[in-house]
Amino acid sequence: MTDAVQTPSNGDFTKRVFSGVQPTGALTLGNYLGALKRFVDMQNEDYETIYCIVDLHAITVWQDPEQLKNNTRQLAAFYIASGLNPEKSILFNQSAVSEHAELGWIFNCVARMGWMKRMTQFKDKAGKNAENASLGLFGYPALMAADILLYDATHVPVGEDQKQHLELSRDIANKFNLDFNSPDFLVPPEPLIQKKFARIMSLKDGMKKMSKSDPSELSRINLNDSSDQILNKIKKAKTDAEPLPDDESKLANRPEAENLLGIYSSLCDQTLSKTINEFAGKNFSDFKEKLANLVVDKISPISSEINKLLKDENFIDKVLSDGAGKASQIASEKIKNIKKIIGF
Repeated sequence: MTDAVQTPSNGDFTKRVFSGVQPTGALTLGNYLGALKRFVDMQNEDYETIYCIVDLHAITVWQDPEQLKNNTRQLAAFYIASGLNPEKSILFNQSAVSEHAELGWIFNCVARMGWMKRMTQFKDKAGKNAENASLGLFGYPALMAADILLYDATHVPVGEDQKQHLELSRDIANKFNLDFNSPDFLVPPEPLIQKKFARIMSLKDGMKKMSKSDPSELSRINLNDSSDQILNKIKKAKTDAEPLPDDESKLANRPEAENLLGIYSSLCDQTLSKTINEFAGKNFSDFKEKLANLVVDKISPISSEINKLLKDENFIDKVLSDGAGKASQIASEKIKNIKKIIGF
């Protein structure tokens, strides 16, 4: 029988948030409204915030080494330019804290094959070529659980497509505690699900999520787009032939209209109903002009700051290195206790 080991304290905070994003290219307006904007808000609330660039997850599919390094710096620049303050939040890249990989392996030995086979994202990403997919792609939900549980994260911001992985993290935590007779050592995290404007859709198809992997540049607004690019993309965004509605219920079966009105509402920090009242009965050309100017006002300063930051690689590298040092202090203590529990 193993004695339970006390979980490290979160200091003055009662809640600790962990979130990770893969460094696989420029972030979009959808990433900003669905995640980054909330990340920045949380660092100014009563959360301790830890944000990780999950480069270990990125290599579950082959990455060009130089491009991966550049994408990691770029993502750090996107975070900082969006308002994330390295003095308030811990920002680092996953591979710089070896405890992630170490705990990921331990959780490979805790998680069950049946659990992994139920992960729908593996099926979606591997498709018909599952036999040729990497073992890492199949098992990376265990590493994701390690990312979260390594820091005793109490809350994890997730979209609907990540809820299954968070449930797996909770299952792994509970099984570890049971297997090693260490009740409450690993604390199952709670999801933080953004209710409004969490999914920003493509500018060319209101039924598809805005994605950096979409082959059409006109489908998305990138956070490093110029003002002219933003204006052009909003101008060419798909709409329908009807005027803007005067009631939220009338957005049914009008996904493009709902998406554009949602973007405006989120950028203004106001309800969808208020935006609808503001533009009820107007045509899309007038609304698009105001929306385009609003997006430019909000995103252009971020774009300018990204370009400025990317010219100073030493600064970005220092932010990541300092963040990794802070993360390691937490992670090393946790893994030491985990090893003691396991019998290493």
